[in-house]
Amino acid sequence: MTREPVGSFCLVLHSHLPWLARHGSWPVGEEWLYQAWAHSYLPVVDLAERMAERGLRDVLTLGVTPVLAAQLDDPYSLRNFHHWLGTWQIRAHHAATRWGGRWKADPALRELAAAEHRQASRALDVFENRWRHGFSPLLRPLVDSGVVELLGGPATHPFQPLLDRRVRAFALRAGLTDTTWRIGTTPAGIWAPECGYAPGMEADYAAAGVRRFLVDGPSLRGETAFARPVGNSDVVCFGRDLEVTYRVWSPRAGYPGHAAYRDFHTFDHPTGLKPSRVTGKQVAPERKKPYEPALAAVAVQEHVRDFVDVVVRRLRSLADQHGRPGMVVAAYDTELYGHWWHEGPQWMEAVLTALPEAGVRVTTLRGAVAAGHLGDPVDLPASSWGSGKDWRVWDGEQVADLVATGADVQRALLSTVDSFGGPDRDPVLDQVAREALLALSSDWAFMVTKDSAASYARERAARHTARFRELVDLVSGSRRAEADALAARLRHEDGPFGHLDARDLARRP
Repeated sequence: MTREPVGSFCLVLHSHLPWLARHGSWPVGEEWLYQAWAHSYLPVVDLAERMAERGLRDVLTLGVTPVLAAQLDDPYSLRNFHHWLGTWQIRAHHAATRWGGRWKADPALRELAAAEHRQASRALDVFENRWRHGFSPLLRPLVDSGVVELLGGPATHPFQPLLDRRVRAFALRAGLTDTTWRIGTTPAGIWAPECGYAPGMEADYAAAGVRRFLVDGPSLRGETAFARPVGNSDVVCFGRDLEVTYRVWSPRAGYPGHAAYRDFHTFDHPTGLKPSRVTGKQVAPERKKPYEPALAAVAVQEHVRDFVDVVVRRLRSLADQHGRPGMVVAAYDTELYGHWWHEGPQWMEAVLTALPEAGVRVTTLRGAVAAGHLGDPVDLPASSWGSGKDWRVWDGEQVADLVATGADVQRALLSTVDSFGGPDRDPVLDQVAREALLALSSDWAFMVTKDSAASYARERAARHTARFRELVDLVSGSRRAEADALAARLRHEDGPFGHLDARDLARRP
């Protein structure tokens, strides 16, 4: 007899990076994209394909933002990532020579260099044989077969609560259209950028065909056991269960900080590789011990057992509290797995295998609704998943200038389209809209508030704003030939979403 599951577990991954192609390389820029691609996106797709081969379905809810998908399919990015993989292999070979003098004293470094070379070689082989036509041809069969549920989102990952409603609807439609072009189906769910929500946004979602979205646990006062219809709509929200989610990754602790895991922050700068294990939080980089995969593998198994125990206890508690099985939604940035946390993909696959053995249904957000994990309607507060769970990261004092500029950009965008748009598609106005959306990316405010490559973020926001304003000035001044030439040049550098049509911004009856 098959036992009744104690409840359901939904692993939700949010894959996102801002538009980086042709906007710098190191230390922030394309290097950021290629590192995440090699160490997170390749392994996660590999994991999903292995699950598919085992005949599993509804395993993983995978959010892929349109702006990231555009880069993973872009010929320029594909070509340069191929080159990056080749240099990774060369750097691993160089590490063997550089670390050679230390082999006798520390054989772990010798094996580490060899393991790095094997990993780089395998990634290069997988890319050349499977990824050379981009990400979408790999993702589509996983979606079509039901192995993963795909979440979409607005085109350039803007913080939606700060957008004019017309601009917000335009960005969401553009993002969903882009996903439909790439995958063949329109996602029924989205990962709202930064889990940002303002009361009434559920009406916008319903109008766009979105039926489910993510919020952070505090938005539901921690009552995350069931999906909840929002307001009077039939759109449901899912809350991150922070009690479980933070077991892996929290602002202060989590599994990746274990002493045996590979240290993300300690580099051997001549090779660009990471030869150390965490060793200890207060240990200086030069005193950290060499990474040993065998030790890390033991830690992975410990953390798999711990996580499964935590999920089972949580689900039993929820069932006792509500009188029926509930669910746990654990949601993370995809880039945590492999890029930030080297052992993350190994841990994730083991968890997704161990949970069903412990009596837990592993499913997607779609599957959770089908399983009956639906609660009473709720009125959500203004919220996000950022610091304070409010809007301060994207609307705080540190970024007041970016917020003011963003509001100006939106007003100018709508005014320009209303004044100069016509019945025919206009590539200049399309580029005006494209630069506006790139300027409004939520990443710039996040990076400034968190002081993470803040100067790069400010420069990017300023660059797209300046390009936007230059195009608007040319259009307003009836300097059509100059506007055409500039738009064509900018489209070469900032050309995601070739379908983007500024006419879709026009006032609607």
